[in-house]
Amino acid sequence: MRYGRIATPDGMCFAVIDGAEDNNEKLVAKEIEGTPFTEPNYTGREWALEDVKLLAPMLPSKVVAIGRNYADHVAEVFQKSADSLPPTLFLKPPTSVVGPEAAIKIPEFATKVEFEGELAVVIGKPCKNVKAEDWKSVVLGYTIVNDVSSRDLQFADGQWARAKGIDTFCPLGPWIETDLDAVDVDDLPIKARLTHEGVTETKQDSNSQQMIMKMGEIIEFITASMTLLPGDVICTGSPAGTEAMVPGDYIEVEIPGIGKLGNPIERA
Repeated sequence: MRYGRIATPDGMCFAVIDGAEDNNEKLVAKEIEGTPFTEPNYTGREWALEDVKLLAPMLPSKVVAIGRNYADHVAEVFQKSADSLPPTLFLKPPTSVVGPEAAIKIPEFATKVEFEGELAVVIGKPCKNVKAEDWKSVVLGYTIVNDVSSRDLQFADGQWARAKGIDTFCPLGPWIETDLDAVDVDDLPIKARLTHEGVTETKQDSNSQQMIMKMGEIIEFITASMTLLPGDVICTGSPAGTEAMVPGDYIEVEIPGIGKLGNPIERA
């Protein structure tokens, strides 16, 4: 099942997104009462997805991210080996979250802003001290995140809060896939395509096989330190291939079985 959050002429709501894009079916948003954390109770109202606006599928209390979780990305960004720079935790504020097709807005003081297409999970229940083998019991579903990062600020500051926490620097979507067996998180292609001056090129072309910490390890590592709440988002790390974006560009991240997340780049 896919849960989305949509804006309709009557307001915002959660909805189940029905239809199979691969079969060229029209996607339909079916409104539910409340939130996705219980069995869906349909209101009977529905819209063609093209007639409503997809928003970020969740408004998390926090976005918890694993940095340096792909060895090739560590080498390209930090110019060091993953052995010397192991995975680390950082937070992105909820105010950085935007949805599909919302603009990523780059302020003047951020001079080297890069995309980072990543697999993300949405937490389904309050949890603490989760064992690695039990990770599925606390996850609502999968989504896609673009961990937008200002490299100049990241290295100038020495820590990552400002570089990764700027408003609009956490595109999320397009929806939440709740069938945890629908994709193999240990063997999942991740691609990002950048359109610059009308030319589209694949920049990231990797696979979750290369993750240093696997999903269960990530959730155990995080919940040893902090309580996760329903709706919180975990970003699992970026593969290599990240590159600078400038106003006028367009970035699209694709993960098979989950969907595509695209956003234009603008000047703030």
